[in-house]
Amino acid sequence: MSNNVLTAGSPWSAFSGPNLGYVMEQYDLYLQSPEAVDPELVALFQQFGSPMIEGEYTVAEGVTADVQPGNMKKVFAAVQLADAIRSFGHLAADVYPLKDRKLDTSKLELNTYGLTEADLTLLPASIFFTIPPASVSNGKQAIDFLRSIYTDKIGFEYGHVENKNEREWIQAKIESGALKQSLTVEEKKAVLERLTRVEDFEKFIHKTFVGQKRFSIEGLDSLVVLLDELVKNADEEKMRFLQIGMAHRGRLNVLTHVVNKPYDMMFADFAHVPNDYFFPEDGSLEISKGWTGDVKYHMGATHTKKSGLKVKLAYNPSHLEVVSPVITGSTRAAQEDTTNPGMPKFEPKKALAVLVHGDAAFAGEGIVQETFNYANTNGFSTGGSIHIISNNMIGFTTEHFDSRSTQYSSDVAKGYGIPVIHVNADDPEAVIQVAKLAFEYRQMFGKDILIDLIGYRRFGHNETDDPTVTNPLTYLIVSKHPTVRDLYGKRLVEEGIVSEEEVSKIDNEIYAQMQSSYDHVKKVGSEKGHFEIEMPEAVRNHYPEVETGVSKEELIQINNDLLNWPEGFEPQSKLARILNKRVEAIETGKMDWGHAETLAFAAILKDGNPIRMSGQDAQRGTFSQRHLVLHDKNNGAEHTPLHHVTGAKASFAVYNSPLTETAIVGFEYGYNLENDNALTIWEAQFGDFANMAQVMFDNFISSARSKWGQKSGLVLLLPNGMEGQGPEHSSARVERYLQLSAENNWVVANCSNAANYFHLLRRQAKMLGTEAIRPLVVVTPKSLLRHPLAAATIEDLSEGKFQEVIEQPGLGKNVKKVERILLGSGKVTIDLAEHVKDGKGFENTHILRVEEVYPFPSKKLSEIIARYPNVKEIRWVQEEPKNQGPWKYVLEYLLEIADGKKIKYVGRPEMSSTSEGDMDSHKIAQAKVIEDAFAE
Repeated sequence: MSNNVLTAGSPWSAFSGPNLGYVMEQYDLYLQSPEAVDPELVALFQQFGSPMIEGEYTVAEGVTADVQPGNMKKVFAAVQLADAIRSFGHLAADVYPLKDRKLDTSKLELNTYGLTEADLTLLPASIFFTIPPASVSNGKQAIDFLRSIYTDKIGFEYGHVENKNEREWIQAKIESGALKQSLTVEEKKAVLERLTRVEDFEKFIHKTFVGQKRFSIEGLDSLVVLLDELVKNADEEKMRFLQIGMAHRGRLNVLTHVVNKPYDMMFADFAHVPNDYFFPEDGSLEISKGWTGDVKYHMGATHTKKSGLKVKLAYNPSHLEVVSPVITGSTRAAQEDTTNPGMPKFEPKKALAVLVHGDAAFAGEGIVQETFNYANTNGFSTGGSIHIISNNMIGFTTEHFDSRSTQYSSDVAKGYGIPVIHVNADDPEAVIQVAKLAFEYRQMFGKDILIDLIGYRRFGHNETDDPTVTNPLTYLIVSKHPTVRDLYGKRLVEEGIVSEEEVSKIDNEIYAQMQSSYDHVKKVGSEKGHFEIEMPEAVRNHYPEVETGVSKEELIQINNDLLNWPEGFEPQSKLARILNKRVEAIETGKMDWGHAETLAFAAILKDGNPIRMSGQDAQRGTFSQRHLVLHDKNNGAEHTPLHHVTGAKASFAVYNSPLTETAIVGFEYGYNLENDNALTIWEAQFGDFANMAQVMFDNFISSARSKWGQKSGLVLLLPNGMEGQGPEHSSARVERYLQLSAENNWVVANCSNAANYFHLLRRQAKMLGTEAIRPLVVVTPKSLLRHPLAAATIEDLSEGKFQEVIEQPGLGKNVKKVERILLGSGKVTIDLAEHVKDGKGFENTHILRVEEVYPFPSKKLSEIIARYPNVKEIRWVQEEPKNQGPWKYVLEYLLEIADGKKIKYVGRPEMSSTSEGDMDSHKIAQAKVIEDAFAE
């Protein structure tokens, strides 16, 4: 017996006299020696506690509360049966529209528990309920009632929910009859009208645009009804944002009927007519477009209702589930007020994330688990997301038995204690009931809940695909199965709410409306023609020069604020000494990387830009370089110095994230999209760990502007450095980001000193909220974090600016003697600097540090090289192997600026791994790189 029965009444109500005395004796024995008690009694004691009963039970007329000697086991069996119905009723529930799955009733049969109807009739209803329903007076009626609600069109799984209050709340909602409340006549008519629009939309496109892919909703038409109900509930709760993430199946229908994209605009997309001609005049619809564009079933939109509620459907690539963290991040941003110093004010009831998943992808893609894993953490909670599996019972052509090892595609959610509700998509009224329950649960408990909307797919994976090739039996059933609109129309006819003629009239009028919209599109298209979207001028150009310096007086004030800890606060002794040395460092010009970064953050907060940062060890920093959150060594109390900067005008938050790269990068990207004024930063523990988030870089961050017109200023910090720590702790794989670089889509920088990093961050913050903004990929150091040659002076921060190219101090003074120029980026240029020291003996060499690798600073480099008339050779020096790092990317640019000069590569040979695996081998290889750089 499980512990799933929670609000049921006590079974002890069935006992009196000697029987109750026996149970009480057994309870006393259970407290002393549980192994000596019948296991069934042990289970009851564990579930219901002591048989000592306060007060008297009221027994329904004709029912005796006195169980005859020898029949005690009947009570236990009856309780087990009720428990099984609540726990396993979903296995026998009528949730499959095609009725092609065998239902399991074995755990719900009377004979499984040695019971008869007569046995149940003799038992009181109070065994099964705290307060029995009015229609239930004995055990048989109780069991019949439980079967009727747990095996109908909705299947419930909530026994795995750990919190007792949540379980009791869910069970009370189910068994109180609240879910069975019927819709009004007008509501039923509205549902029929909605389903007709959903179906006719697909039929119209199928007939009018023959052969065009649309990934139709058909078979899961009730998804629109479900989303409608969630939007309605959000509106009634005065929410400001409802954000939907979903894959492409059903997207066009959701865009049209939930996000209110007009029929004209949608049909224009199919007819290859610019949809800009058909925007609603009231400004209620927002869409963005890129200059390269994307297929129509990846696009999104935002509709603002008259109440002010924004309903947004996110743009999404074909990687299906990867939009989930993007939506939750965007929702978190909508829930936060970041306009005041300190932590952002988090108001989870301001916005709701609704995540629509495919059944095969939900079970198969790890991003689902990653998103669930962070859902209740401080930095990544959204106060509960409502998840919907748009379950068409197949993945492309793959049946469920080949795509997962679980009973349901939803089973991964149970590991996170998330209630799961299965519902038959052919019953729109049941779907509405479930939507109400899910919304109310989210609002009540602030946690995720999952609706498994079970339907089918009427056509193949797309409309040109023939599913009978691989799934003939399923599609024989589908071909004979009526649509949900047909089923619901007949139901309302039988209920006397509408006539058959009215059902046909609704259908004809809606179809005619769509035909009229399409006729309008054709007319406008023939009159106005087509036009191309061009890249915005602000993107075509590089970042403009902006003032990033901060006065010395302000920097000193900031530094003092950061070291002004609360009275009685005592950080770890060694750390306190390190931080206190920052007073000396600002005076002596030895500010290290972490120091300069913190000063940059403080200055950005004073300018009014909030900052949000996350990463697996972001608060301290992987290399113990940052220390943005301090801990009292005596009591563990936290202190965040950046919350106490004089004159700060915005919030600051830094979170140690779960060990999840893909989902966290997606979350931060989504956050940045919604709050475009916030400097949003994600830091990899080691640069190469960003491999796990490659889908986010490929499909969102690098290309969203050109595909969808979405602006992002997300900052990625990727620790990099060949320092003998092995392959996965060496290279940030900068070559991958450079391969994705085009059309000024982002900036890729590899700074060699703390001051340039300071100005780089400041420049990025200055660009937030402008048309010019783009993501920033920063290859950050490890050994340079505290390297003297990478340190900054206060003059560097107050008077300087970001330098795309830095010339090596001490070299290149005699322009006629320079015969070769070494180019490199990041840490290797400091290795070169260490080698040349003050420059004596290297008069024939100059070193240029390429701090901004993309866009490549060709103009600046050409200007510098032109100063040296006798240069014969340009050498590109890098730590990474030849087939990695920047070399293959920069070569084309070097050929352009070389003007006939020889170009040479200096670095490791081509390798399949990123580095050597041990320190000795690394030292030999690295020494050779530096030696070759200066070899004659």
